Amino acid sequence: MAGKLDLKRELKSYFTASKTEWEEECFPPYDYLMVDGRGAPGAAEYVAALEVLYPAAFGTKFLSKIDLGRDYAVPPLEGLWWADDFSAYTENHRDDWRWTMMLMLPEWITQDHVAEALSRQAKNKPGLDFGKVRMEALEEGRCLQHLHLGPFADEGPKLAALHDEVLPARSLTFNGHHHEIYLSDPRRSAPEKLRTVLRQPVKAA
Repeated sequence: MAGKLDLKRELKSYFTASKTEWEEECFPPYDYLMVDGRGAPGAAEYVAALEVLYPAAFGTKFLSKIDLGRDYAVPPLEGLWWADDFSAYTENHRDDWRWTMMLMLPEWITQDHVAEALSRQAKNKPGLDFGKVRMEALEEGRCLQHLHLGPFADEGPKLAALHDEVLPARSLTFNGHHHEIYLSDPRRSAPEKLRTVLRQPVKAA
């Protein structure tokens, strides 16, 4: 068996960002396990999504290791965030937030591998609905990204500056959902030590 792949190490520009400015990067398509939902982070639907997403990811990892002889580390959790009405964000109507929580997959994993892994996990964990999980590619292309240090609740001013100052100054506009990569585990890290990559796909205005 080859050594364990660490996507976080292999894709440094994807999982790291500047702490001082919004940097531009361009990303090709990557495959993910995804679960969609609606509501505040930490609410029941969000918790239920993670309860199936992580077993799906580790089931796929173990299938790869055992059946394919190729091991990899499950990378950090990621999320796409949006709202049907943007005022849900500006007025903090968290119940109206929409999201897709994601975990990246290595390039050799196929739809058939994921289907088999989910089937095995469904037998091992019959109380969980693995039908919510899908494998899908996401291509964001041109993006601006920034490393946020501190509580999630403190992201607002940085995102406001991105929307109101950075994008207009660079003659750019939105080209996809707000994307976050959670480099720290909020269950184990103090809020002031949390590290989150904030990413926004963009295009010429």
